[in-house]
Amino acid sequence: MIALWAVLGLAAAVLGQAFVFRAIQTGSGGFLPAHYDSAAALRIAEERFGVEPDANLLTVLVARGDDAPLTAADEQRIDAQAARLSRQRVVMPRTEDTMPLAQDHSQVPRVSPTMTAPDRSFRLLSVELTGNPADPGVQETYRAFRDSARDGLAAEGLRTGFTGGIADRVDSMDAEKTRSIVVGIAMLLVIVLLHVFVFRSAMAALLPLLAVTVIGGAAAGVVVGAALLTGTGLAESTPSLISVVLMGIGIDYFLFLLFRFREQLRTHPEQSGREAAARVAGRVGTAITSAALTIVAAFATLGVASFGQFRVLGPAIALSVLVMLLGSLTLMPALLAVTGRTMFWPSRSLKREPRAGSAARMGDRVARRPFVLVLASVALLGTLTAGVVGIRMDYGQSGGGGEHTAAVATAAEISRALPAGVSDPTSVYVTASDGTALSAERLGGLAEALRGVDGVGRVADTVLTEDRRAARIDLLLTADPQRQEARDLVTGPVRSAVAAHAPAGTEGHVGGTAAVFADIATAVDKDLRVVFPVAAALIALILLALLRSLLAPVVLLASVGLGFAATLGASTLVFQHALDRPGVDFTLPLVLFLFVVALGTDYNILMSDRIREEMARPGPARAAVGRAVRHTAPAIATAGLVLAASFGSLAVTPAPSTQQIGFATALGIVLSAFVLSIVLVPALATLLGRSLWWPVPPRRSGTDDDDTRGAQDADRLRSPDRVPVG
Repeated sequence: MIALWAVLGLAAAVLGQAFVFRAIQTGSGGFLPAHYDSAAALRIAEERFGVEPDANLLTVLVARGDDAPLTAADEQRIDAQAARLSRQRVVMPRTEDTMPLAQDHSQVPRVSPTMTAPDRSFRLLSVELTGNPADPGVQETYRAFRDSARDGLAAEGLRTGFTGGIADRVDSMDAEKTRSIVVGIAMLLVIVLLHVFVFRSAMAALLPLLAVTVIGGAAAGVVVGAALLTGTGLAESTPSLISVVLMGIGIDYFLFLLFRFREQLRTHPEQSGREAAARVAGRVGTAITSAALTIVAAFATLGVASFGQFRVLGPAIALSVLVMLLGSLTLMPALLAVTGRTMFWPSRSLKREPRAGSAARMGDRVARRPFVLVLASVALLGTLTAGVVGIRMDYGQSGGGGEHTAAVATAAEISRALPAGVSDPTSVYVTASDGTALSAERLGGLAEALRGVDGVGRVADTVLTEDRRAARIDLLLTADPQRQEARDLVTGPVRSAVAAHAPAGTEGHVGGTAAVFADIATAVDKDLRVVFPVAAALIALILLALLRSLLAPVVLLASVGLGFAATLGASTLVFQHALDRPGVDFTLPLVLFLFVVALGTDYNILMSDRIREEMARPGPARAAVGRAVRHTAPAIATAGLVLAASFGSLAVTPAPSTQQIGFATALGIVLSAFVLSIVLVPALATLLGRSLWWPVPPRRSGTDDDDTRGAQDADRLRSPDRVPVG
């Protein structure tokens, strides 16, 4: 089994890394359903105006080196350099980091002059490079073009600045490169040190990381292969989310097995490593399978979403989690069987029963004062939930991380002389539905109406296709196209003007960044109302099948629902109020719901499964809950810290949306592990007793040892000075 994963897993991981960027669909407009106005505009742009689906538009500012106003001769030299660049092939550099099967993105860019600033301080060039901007090869191609353009214009005594699209991305990545490396190393160190602290073993610290890396790489390769075979475009954020999710849950599952494996070896010293691994895999495998299927079910519900980015993300993560589940049930037990007791070397913890620690004390508190702990937990979560009041969605994609980059400085220089939307125009597309030819004169009334819209800084000349059956009118908005003001302007006055003044026999559509995100906002609002109840219903069915109870699933779902609301409220307080952001990112509620509810349910399942197992033994229910907390809390606490560290690493990335997802998910995992699973759920189980498992109570299968243990626990609970040690 280990050899099989080593060969096939590593091969899938390598191929996945080599082809991942070929499977990614660039832009967000292509994920919208065809009936949305901006999606129709994008379709016209590609079919009638030759816009490439993976086109990267950037703006080049050219000014005199002495910052004097441009002369007519200067403009001629700039235009001559633009013509030279549009004929010159840019060769993609090959670096030591280039993958062996990486796609060659060498190309001849489209370069054309657009306009000169009113004060003649600079002239702008429009440049189009094709390829996925997240692909390192495309980024290297851009850098090669930038250097060539900069050197050629500098020879003419001109200075340059680059902004928009891929220029913003590359500058931000270069500025954040060191921090990203440091954060990645720090996250790995935290995970390793946590394992060393818990297990006192180097192998127990490093082997889970190695196993999860192999399985996670294989899972990513399977997702990429499935996307390429089916022709499905992945969202740009999908690979990074898959990586973080699999790292977190994979180590979680290995931890669940490790803790139970150590307990099995300690309790049965006569067993071999293979026998103990088989026993543990059979017992914990059920809980791991149910936990993984809960995540699969939650994310699979995104398949019913109308917004394509969600519809692709859900099945992709579900498929990757299934691969991780397969590895958890095969590779991880095989590693335990082979290593046996050497897994915990040089620790001597297998030779003695551990002293009662914080987990045992927590189990004692839960068993003695369940009502107080329920009230405290609900009060904490309720207080955080209050932050949801007044929540706003932010659909902007700019800001954060790159405020001092060269691209941002260039954009600021342009905005001082021209409307904010000059680097990212909003385009109105008009097609002749009656078959007659279009002309600038026929569209003159529409262009004049658009000039009269408050917030439209400039209306460009009408551009016609060769057959004169389609036309494009570019609008330069005074508001940043990625801000709410621009979206309100596009969905309101601009679309109203197009509907009212488009000539008879024509159809008008509004496209561009502002229009796309306005339509995404509408699609996401609809999807939230569908996905939430469907995901909750599927998770409830899985819990019903696992726990064989009608009441226990209700308790678990109610607790994770309260945890989700508390996490969203806390995130709103931090980002919308404390940091004064326009709101929380529009993807946060849905992503947070799926991650916190699905991953948080993992811990609840592990705790509930152990509570049911302990209640099957003779003795009071309170003592059974105390034993379950003692044995399970360390695994849940360690797994929660590891998973929170994995997601927390996203909170220091440049992208604002990723920052919010990282912070909020890490917080949600901490609440799920330390408040819900270790305190609230066991306290409720103590109050409800064995009636929690109605109508199928735990089957009593106790031995003499179990009878003795139950009696001892009952005595300890009656004595206020004793801690139940199981």
